[in-house]
Amino acid sequence: MSSRTLPLLFLNLGGEMLYILDQRLRAQSIPGEKARKDEWTDVDRKRVMNDIIATMFNKKFMEELFKPQELYSKKALRTVYDRLAHASIMRLNQASMDKLYDLMTMAFKYQVLLCPRPRDILLITFNHLDAIKDFVYESPAILNQVDETFRQLIETYNCLSDGEFQLIRQTLLIFFQDMHIRVSIFLKDKVQNSNGRFVLPISGPVPWGTEVPGLIRMFNHKGVEVQRTEFTTAGNYVTPQREGSFELYGDRVLKLGTNMYSVSRPVETHMAGSSKNMASHAKENTAPNPLAKEELNFLARLLGGLDIQKPGGGETGFRLNLFTTDEEEEHAAQTRPEELSYKVINIEATQERQAELSRILGELEVAEPRPDSAGKGEDLLALMDGL
Repeated sequence: MSSRTLPLLFLNLGGEMLYILDQRLRAQSIPGEKARKDEWTDVDRKRVMNDIIATMFNKKFMEELFKPQELYSKKALRTVYDRLAHASIMRLNQASMDKLYDLMTMAFKYQVLLCPRPRDILLITFNHLDAIKDFVYESPAILNQVDETFRQLIETYNCLSDGEFQLIRQTLLIFFQDMHIRVSIFLKDKVQNSNGRFVLPISGPVPWGTEVPGLIRMFNHKGVEVQRTEFTTAGNYVTPQREGSFELYGDRVLKLGTNMYSVSRPVETHMAGSSKNMASHAKENTAPNPLAKEELNFLARLLGGLDIQKPGGGETGFRLNLFTTDEEEEHAAQTRPEELSYKVINIEATQERQAELSRILGELEVAEPRPDSAGKGEDLLALMDGL
């Protein structure tokens, strides 16, 4: 497991979250002069995006995030995203938050599977950050926060070897390995099967620095080429014209990580059969996790340093529904397997309460994460609401 994976996982999932929220907020926005008090306007959308991005790129938060550390459980990370999603006047019901997280994780999983070479995970991250900068281009202070994280990414990751990036990619794949949630966009584009598994292409550009397959060269003991043999490949491969830019500005070339919701399309999610089986066995391993207390201390440090903006005065939060109707949202909440739902417990993660946080949650029985059981998750989940 790589100790440098967490920042890349967090930023890419966060980027996907922002894509989805922006698309849904735009779809539900009403022109300002026509909107009632309880309806979204474009001003509200910009405020929500600015508040969430400002929280996501909080300096203290990023300092904690970039410290070398192992990945924590899916439910622990989900805690952070619930906190971020509610960092403004927007409020999501549990079913909508579940759907949001499903879409985030499956989109990034697909990108990790498709990246031509492990180092290209960094280009995927840069694509997300480029798009995030476009969301806040009218807010110089927030834009500067994103640029600071950009520079930190370049400083931390540009110097890593290909082997270290391969380890990062394997760590990400282990994290996602048991997640097979069907997404309508992927199903429609025929890149996902009905069981929730992705279909990987056998054609297209080869990784930068490699040659198109079809030629075998034989060398003697002196390193001199002595024979060539050509063979026919099943795919149609092409050589990339140039490498994507790993600098603050530039053409990334790679399109993975860009906003696939820029064109309005349905984004329904469905539990695949394998995920239902996973849910039915989620309670098998109930041994307490010895790392639980350390993990929750980590979350307390992260979340305790965030300055969440709450609706002030008599202002109420706006509810965002990721489903077409309220009835669909209610049905999704009722039919989701209990083992995959995220119970809500309110936790104060301020510095004064860190010890109590560890004591309360450290007493919970938590299924210890294993490489072969990623995704079965622990029951310690917390949706950090109202901190």
